Amino acid sequence: MEGVMNLYAAQPFWLWLAIGVVLLAIEAMASTEWLLWPAVSAGLVALISALLPGTGFPIQVGIFAALTVVSIILSRRLIKRVNPDQQPDINARDVRLVGQKAKVVEAFIDGRGRVFVSGAEWPAEIEGSAPLAGETVVVESVDGALLHVRTA
Repeated sequence: MEGVMNLYAAQPFWLWLAIGVVLLAIEAMASTEWLLWPAVSAGLVALISALLPGTGFPIQVGIFAALTVVSIILSRRLIKRVNPDQQPDINARDVRLVGQKAKVVEAFIDGRGRVFVSGAEWPAEIEGSAPLAGETVVVESVDGALLHVRTA
């Protein structure tokens, strides 16, 4: 830790640049789009620390936080404007379940049962007639880990 503090004291540019590169490398491996803007913000703070060497660490952290928040908000607005019919996040599995057909694996008793959809078994709830095991239902909505379904 002392080595990092010495590096920061000598030239904070390198520390912020390293943070940006690490965040960018993680983003490249995960491709989530969540770490892209913090990586860019760290790069900008590196540039600011090189151009204005008098700024202290707390100020640089504040600039980093502000740039990260602003860049994320602006990027979300830009993405919505450029691609208004964007599909839900590929990682938001529950949102993608709505409208899919599911196979009943455990018969519904008192409106509750289990269904198999998208490679996994889920607890489900239905109003009205209770389907038997093996029948097909359609996912209407998702409430946490509970699927609300209707007969197909």
